[in-house]
Amino acid sequence: MRGLRSLSVGLLSAFFSTTFGLFFPPHVEQLPTITVQTSGSLIALPYDENFLFKCEAKGNPRPTYRWTKNGMDFDPHKDPRLIKEESSGTFVIPNNKDKAKYQGKYRCYASNKLGTAISEEAEFIVPMVPKFPKEKAEPVVVTEGDSVVLECNPPQGIPPWQLYWMTNDLRHIEQNERVSMGLNGNLYFSNTVVSDSHDDYCCFASFFKIRTIVQKPRMVLRVKPMNSTEGDDGIRSVQKRKPKMLVPYSHSTTHLKKGDELELECIAEGLPTPEVEWIKMLDQLPKRSHIKNFGKLLTIPAVTELDEGKYMCKAKNDLGEDVHHFNVVVEEPPSWQEEPVKSQLAEIGSDIHIKCSATGKPQPTITWKRNGQPLDDFPSTNRKVLDNRIIILGAEQRDTAVYQCEASNKHGTLLANTNVLVMNHPPLILTHNYLEYATMLGKSLMMDCKVFSSPPATLNWRREDPEGSVDGERYSLLKNGSLQIHKVEMEDMGQYKCLASNSEGTASITTELFIKDSTRIVEAPQDMKVKRGLNAELECQVECDPTLRRELEILWLKDEINILSNFSERYFTDDGILQIVNVSNNDQGNYTCIVRTSLDQDTASAYITVLDVPDPPVQLTLTDLKDRSVRVNWAAASDHNSPITEFIIQYEENHWEPEKWKELLRVASSQFSAPLTLYGHINYQFRVIAVNAIGRSRPSMPSERYKTPPCAPDRNPENIKIEGHLPHQMDISWEPLLPVEHNGPGLEYKLSYRLLGVEDSWKEQMVKRHLFVVRDTPTFVPYEVKIQAFNRHGWAPEPRVVTGYSGEDLPLAPPEDVSVEVLNSTLLRVSWSPVPQTTLRGHLGGYTVHWWQTQSLLTSKRIPSERQSLTIPGNRSHTMVLGLKPFSEYSLTVNVFNRRGNGPSSSPISFTTPQGVPEKPPILRATNFQKNSITLVWAPPHETNGFLTGYLLQYQIVNDTLGELNSVNITAPDTTQWVLHDLREENSYEFYLRACTQVGCGSAISEEGITIPEAFVHNISTFVSDTSARISWRTSGERSDLQLYVTIMNHMSSKQAGGTQEWFVGMMCAVALLTLLVLIGCFVMKNKGGKYAVKEKEDSPADPESHGMGEETPGEYSDNDEKPLKSSQQLFRDKEDDSSEDFSMTSEDEDCEFNEDGSFIGEYSGYKRRESTEVNGHAPVTS
Repeated sequence: MRGLRSLSVGLLSAFFSTTFGLFFPPHVEQLPTITVQTSGSLIALPYDENFLFKCEAKGNPRPTYRWTKNGMDFDPHKDPRLIKEESSGTFVIPNNKDKAKYQGKYRCYASNKLGTAISEEAEFIVPMVPKFPKEKAEPVVVTEGDSVVLECNPPQGIPPWQLYWMTNDLRHIEQNERVSMGLNGNLYFSNTVVSDSHDDYCCFASFFKIRTIVQKPRMVLRVKPMNSTEGDDGIRSVQKRKPKMLVPYSHSTTHLKKGDELELECIAEGLPTPEVEWIKMLDQLPKRSHIKNFGKLLTIPAVTELDEGKYMCKAKNDLGEDVHHFNVVVEEPPSWQEEPVKSQLAEIGSDIHIKCSATGKPQPTITWKRNGQPLDDFPSTNRKVLDNRIIILGAEQRDTAVYQCEASNKHGTLLANTNVLVMNHPPLILTHNYLEYATMLGKSLMMDCKVFSSPPATLNWRREDPEGSVDGERYSLLKNGSLQIHKVEMEDMGQYKCLASNSEGTASITTELFIKDSTRIVEAPQDMKVKRGLNAELECQVECDPTLRRELEILWLKDEINILSNFSERYFTDDGILQIVNVSNNDQGNYTCIVRTSLDQDTASAYITVLDVPDPPVQLTLTDLKDRSVRVNWAAASDHNSPITEFIIQYEENHWEPEKWKELLRVASSQFSAPLTLYGHINYQFRVIAVNAIGRSRPSMPSERYKTPPCAPDRNPENIKIEGHLPHQMDISWEPLLPVEHNGPGLEYKLSYRLLGVEDSWKEQMVKRHLFVVRDTPTFVPYEVKIQAFNRHGWAPEPRVVTGYSGEDLPLAPPEDVSVEVLNSTLLRVSWSPVPQTTLRGHLGGYTVHWWQTQSLLTSKRIPSERQSLTIPGNRSHTMVLGLKPFSEYSLTVNVFNRRGNGPSSSPISFTTPQGVPEKPPILRATNFQKNSITLVWAPPHETNGFLTGYLLQYQIVNDTLGELNSVNITAPDTTQWVLHDLREENSYEFYLRACTQVGCGSAISEEGITIPEAFVHNISTFVSDTSARISWRTSGERSDLQLYVTIMNHMSSKQAGGTQEWFVGMMCAVALLTLLVLIGCFVMKNKGGKYAVKEKEDSPADPESHGMGEETPGEYSDNDEKPLKSSQQLFRDKEDDSSEDFSMTSEDEDCEFNEDGSFIGEYSGYKRRESTEVNGHAPVTS
């Protein structure tokens, strides 16, 4: 490595010790250091179980412990009543009756062969139960107007305590400007009155820590009425006097510690009672100051140097004043100006400086010790002691010790132990060898090289692999030996060596630096708004160096607080996704995703806004209270991120519907008060609901109740109904007032009615219900009616008059002048004259037209009456009747009806409907497809609507385009089939058939059909084995979707089953020959229009194996049961039902079939095909 540039530094042991704390390797001897100790005061309270004095220390060799009590040796191990810890100097004093003997000041000493460390002093205090001395106080007798002091003299005890004065029956002595208790517990009377006389003045002292209250024996105070003098007005009065201080007695200086509470007290006697005023000389009283105890006590908490100075209290009355001055001095306990070094490592022959600088008020006294003993006990020629430091010149190993510095004044003591170790040691690198460091590009890195050595070692850093310089602005060698690289670059990756050397030897370590990819968030969480109660999801996707993937950690914070450790179980995290279940308002906030590895981290934040219904309005008040109105006022609360759109004001009253809230008013969101109009005699309370886009808030707290005075009703009943359910009565009903609208007690209704235009006077009835029946009225005559509300406080306004009619009765007369006009075979126009009002006897409901068919003109048969009707509401005198049957005879009547019922019907009128066009034929089938002809078969229409004159048959080619439409008029009405000739070979046709009468032809039914080419079967061959027979053939022609028929006959009986093989072979040959003959015959018959299947393509799919065959298509049949032909499978399933030797077509109803020549027999409706041929009872096989 010659020629490489390097960076070096010399390490000072003193720097290590003062700044970073000196670390000693485990095998290096060390001075004792106190690590755990008890200091201050330890008070033995009665409820404590025991009292622990701790003392633990570290060092090499392990320290041993001893104690002193009040400066004398104290060995806890010699006292069996104490509990000791063997691994330390700690011991425990049990809380028993002998604990008082352990009272005193304790100190622990921890020692090994190098020196001794000492603990701070701890005082064990065993408080005695405070008691007032048993003494009998003589009665205190004073004259009215004199001042007097009742002394308390409380016993000493553990603070804090409280003093107070009471009587024997535990009534507090009332205190005021004239009578008050001082800080010392005495009860001061600035002047007395006769009522101050009591025989049981008692002073109580309460000690909180020991839970004790003590009472001083009662004192007697008697105030004699004064020997008064007579004034100028002839009235005898007490002699007045100017103020005089009772407390304090003389000029005083108050010393207190910084941070304590200052208490200055001035109590004066005089008549009239003096008033006390406080002043700070040459300054103002601090703002923190408080005046207490009726002006007699000035307190300032946590005093500082600024509170020092002169204070004055002034007591004054009408006759003069008295003043007192206080000099306040604020002092401080000792504190370190510069905290002493805890450990120093020095090489042999060096100079050692131990500094101990403290401040305080009064100035602390510095005391030095060595190993817990006064420094003067260890004379030395190379040591100098100055005011606040020790200097050891040319240190030797014998100067190794623990040096103690104590800084003391009257407010406390500070103790510092300084370990001084004088030795020489070769460099010992404390950092592990072959450490690996990793960082990211652009970041700073620190590689450690901590060294223990004496004298201080010189450190040298250099690049090893690859070789390179550690000089430059980016490299810094720190005083603790670490190498810092700023803004790491890729070229910094590699090995580094740290070399340490001193006069005692050398040491080195090697480290290696790796550069990693940065950790970064590639998909950050987004701000979102979510309704309360729904779920929220934040996504935080990250990329990092592959080698750091295992240690990658994703944390979620809410408002800087870790979610998983501080929030409920509604939060779930999985692979960078934070899910919040059942979002609440508390979930609103800023969410931060932290992705981190051991080397770096990245963060991203999003804000979740929770939308919720508003909080209930608050501060609900009522103002402007009037008899019939009030103003309600409120303040809006939080809208939970969705603006309030309106407020709903509700009311509740506790008489009619208690605890039921009803809406009264809605106001805009900008209003926070609203005037309300109220009903009388209602005890109201109100509440307000806020509304936003999410929904309604909970109601506000209800207002106080407000009861309105009673008054007359504001309105009369509405929706008055006048009806007559019976001919000679009139039913009057109305919508009653709501209970809250009564406005007062005793609500009734005055019902007034009279005949319209006949009677001048009103008939009146007072009713409480909202229904009244007027009996014995004429039938359907007009009445005037009015209803007025009334309660005990008056009448409602004058009601309006409504008109209605008395009860109705059935109409007396039918409509007249009924006439009909037949518009076509199914439509009729009916008209009549309206029924006069005199015979209607009620409100016109309308008219009803009845009609029924009496005869069909086609068959001349009478038809049973089946009445149909049509209701025409209102005052109409004509209508249209639809849906009549053509060529029929009908009868028709008309009647009027009212609310009571139907009137009599008019005389029946007869009329006939003309012929119409027939319905379309129910079925049309194309059959017997030949090369140039097709046979059409159909059924006649169910309803001919007249005399059938024939059929109109039309057809056209429907290949790629529609051909010319051809027509055939069939004039024979009984015709049900037709053969069309001269058709084009191998073309698709569409056929249309209409039935006709004299009026015209009806709707058409359509059917498709295809002409077919010629085809032949040839090259028939057979093969017969012992168990099967195989028949093969080929077809030729332009048709590939032919249907071939194969018949098998089995002439073997059960008796012949065991015949010879030759007989079986001969039999099978005969079967094959017979099959061939039948096959040829079937083919010929099919071409002649014989045995065929209707619309075969619809009912059985074409054999896929036959697609694409040319003129010669091979065919094959096997009687092997394992492999039946496709077209025969259905036949095999149905063979048990077949019994005919001929081919036949059977409908679903089994009641219609075709003859072999295609003629139609019977009534034809939806049908299915079934084909069969049977020889000797065996089912045929088709192919």
